[in-house]
Amino acid sequence: MSAKTRLLSLRKLLSHSHERLGLDFGIILWDGSTIPDELAPGTLALHIADEGAVAALVRWPKLDTILNLWVSGRIDLRNGSLFDLVARRPKARIKDFVRMHEKRLVLSVAANFLFVPRGGPWPLERIRRNPVADGSESANRENVQYHYDLSNEFYALFLDPDMVYTCAYFADAADDLATAQRNKLEMSCRKLRLKPGETLLDIGCGWGAFICHAAQHYGVRAHGVTLAQKQYDYAKEKIRRLGLQDRVTLELRDYALVDGVFDKIASIGMFEQVGIDNYPTYFRTVNRLLKPQGLYLHHAISRPAKRDEKAFRKHRSEYTAMARYIFPGGDLDHVGMGIANLERFGFEIHDVEGWREHYARTCRLWHDRLLANETAAHKEVGREKTRLWLAYLAGCSIAFERGGGGIFQTLASKRKRGPSGLPPTRLDLYR
Repeated sequence: MSAKTRLLSLRKLLSHSHERLGLDFGIILWDGSTIPDELAPGTLALHIADEGAVAALVRWPKLDTILNLWVSGRIDLRNGSLFDLVARRPKARIKDFVRMHEKRLVLSVAANFLFVPRGGPWPLERIRRNPVADGSESANRENVQYHYDLSNEFYALFLDPDMVYTCAYFADAADDLATAQRNKLEMSCRKLRLKPGETLLDIGCGWGAFICHAAQHYGVRAHGVTLAQKQYDYAKEKIRRLGLQDRVTLELRDYALVDGVFDKIASIGMFEQVGIDNYPTYFRTVNRLLKPQGLYLHHAISRPAKRDEKAFRKHRSEYTAMARYIFPGGDLDHVGMGIANLERFGFEIHDVEGWREHYARTCRLWHDRLLANETAAHKEVGREKTRLWLAYLAGCSIAFERGGGGIFQTLASKRKRGPSGLPPTRLDLYR
């Protein structure tokens, strides 16, 4: 069958779909033809770059295929973003979608493309399918550096000026990203009830925003640990630039190997990298490092619980893709699991606060800033990695907005007999 005949059959199917589903966006094929035939200037459109992309989707209609086609630009969007496409997606369910189509037409088109070469490139196939996540220092280091050591300049294109790469806190809907991240740093310090002269450990300190903020504004002696070399280098320079060498220290070290005891400990956006099978080591380590009556702030993303833990361990394709392509070795618990583990390993829970909608907003702002700086991002990490990060940030924002993911700040203390010493209400947090 000729390429022209295949193209005509695909156009017929796509035109049929467009009409039946009432799609609110256009489609542009590799020969420049469009569906519908006339697209108004500025119309959101899905662009398919070559027939191999269609052939690949026919043979393997999976998320991995779509992501490979997306990052390589063989499937792209014109005049809009992934958010625009999702907002205009058809409302029909899968079974309704199938019923709306002529089965013979669908099967005919599939047969036409079944043996067409899939073309290339397939950049994500180079990424290891099952990264090591045994909790060892070497595995942790490799997994952390894969994500965080891309390029400090790349992350600066979409993060706030303090380079905070965790959920912001929007006290007001009009807050910009920088304001909301300062709000988060402040709220985290308040929850820990930091006092001058106290010692603070930040597990997974990133580019040093929290330890520097706590030292500058609360007078603590802060210590941060990270496994990301480029983050470490950046944070060391920031500490020097701010003149905080006498109050802030830094280690390039795995959390499980940290020595000492601390009045307060924070883990803000690091726990996702630990892995469920390694939770006992993690919580025992935090308990070991925390002084009696000390406070621990546990800030972590979660998934909704399932009917049992066996069902919870079964992952959807989106989750599997995230763990392979974005956060190798990463895993999420549910909030009940987190609380149970804290109690199981010697902590008392004092406060749990959900920030899901704050993270939906944070990820949306990160996405939009990266999209606005896409050309500069290509120069830093390449086109494929930039497009992968855009898909990841958009997907996270949408998941949090819909309730498919959660994020909680949990305040706990090292369990002891008698009064906790904490205020009787939360009023001091919202002064």
